[in-house]
Amino acid sequence: MAGVTAGFGNFTHAIVRAIPSSLATNALRMNVSDVDLSKAQREHEVYVGVLKHKLGLEVIELPADESLPDCVFVEDAAVVCGDTALITRPGAESRRKETEAMRQALKKLDLNIFEMTDENATLDGGDVLFTGREFFVGLSKRTNQRGAEILADAFKDYAVSTVPVTHGLHLKSFCSMGGPGLIVIGSSEPAHKALKIMQQMSDHRYDKLTVPDDIAANTVYMNLPSKGHVLLHCTPEEYPESAKVFEKLKDHMLIPVSNMEKEKIDGALTCCSVLINKKAKV
Repeated sequence: MAGVTAGFGNFTHAIVRAIPSSLATNALRMNVSDVDLSKAQREHEVYVGVLKHKLGLEVIELPADESLPDCVFVEDAAVVCGDTALITRPGAESRRKETEAMRQALKKLDLNIFEMTDENATLDGGDVLFTGREFFVGLSKRTNQRGAEILADAFKDYAVSTVPVTHGLHLKSFCSMGGPGLIVIGSSEPAHKALKIMQQMSDHRYDKLTVPDDIAANTVYMNLPSKGHVLLHCTPEEYPESAKVFEKLKDHMLIPVSNMEKEKIDGALTCCSVLINKKAKV
């Protein structure tokens, strides 16, 4: 099995997708909530602006599709590692067509594309945590064992372990990578049970950064040549206590990004982009 990936967190491209007006009324959600569409769109514009202008990634912006109210959450449609991309089969049937635009975008980047065609398989990218050494796949309402097996077939160089998700929508609803070997984890009992399973499954000893709020544990980590360690995380306005915890990461460029409206429909920071490291052709 592969060791830690050289350049973990090094990305050159990001795929994002605009928010359709249908998101406010028709996007899936675990709890009844009213979404302010214009505020959600402004938040998303800031998020995309950070990727494009502040961090200098080449951002591929896919158009919104009104028939796909959840389409802004591009993470669920594909898992990309190195030069390989797995087109997923999202667990919610209403989201399956989201993969079509994603497939076209990834093809244009000349990645090796695997398709999840097995009708017994489901997998949302929000359930996939890549640590640089291995994959953890949450078995949730949206992702099943067969989906995890197909991911393992697509990324044969890495160990793949499954983790039951008993609380929240996805595995990354309460955890993410905060740096090489560093897992950011929420404080709830289900989050810590999941972390314990991950630690038991792995040959590697991960460090952890615990934040009071589960959803605040969803962060976007990058290691960029011109910026060093970068972390997009919750704002102090949303989660003041969790935002304070990130200040411990003295070596990181910390970028608070608001996600208040998309969070009402179970969206998190990682949900809104697919990050890719596209090596220049020699």
